[in-house]
Amino acid sequence: MFRKILQTDDDIAVFILRLLLGIVFFPHGMQKVFGWFGGAGFSGTMTQFTEGLGIPAFFAFLAILAESAGSLGLILGFLTRIAAFGITCNMVVAVFLLHFQHGFFMNWFGKQKGEGFEYHLLVVAITIALMIRGGGRWSVDRLLTARR
Repeated sequence: MFRKILQTDDDIAVFILRLLLGIVFFPHGMQKVFGWFGGAGFSGTMTQFTEGLGIPAFFAFLAILAESAGSLGLILGFLTRIAAFGITCNMVVAVFLLHFQHGFFMNWFGKQKGEGFEYHLLVVAITIALMIRGGGRWSVDRLLTARR
């Protein structure tokens, strides 16, 4: 079963999706863990998630893990499907807790009270593709499962 989770082919398109999504999520994860890039750090993020949003501590921890370790997993192509699943869960929860009420569109011109969910929908599309196809070319997953 573990081999099936890691199995992937030499697809360059999947590599591009995986790498760029990992790069996009890396700063978000580091904001939540270390407070880099103007973030609240681990304790601040846990407080925001648990007290501000009412998310149970265990799930708040998993959300932080999904964005931090998940972004690194995507960049390296290690446990790609699991990393993609974690980020999918984060995006779906974010849409329903924070963004759905503001409609589809991002707040490009500052005229809305918050951000819409179009970005999240694109991320979910990318993560679903990664869960189906795996890490693709130049992934640790491929190295671990390639036929010798």
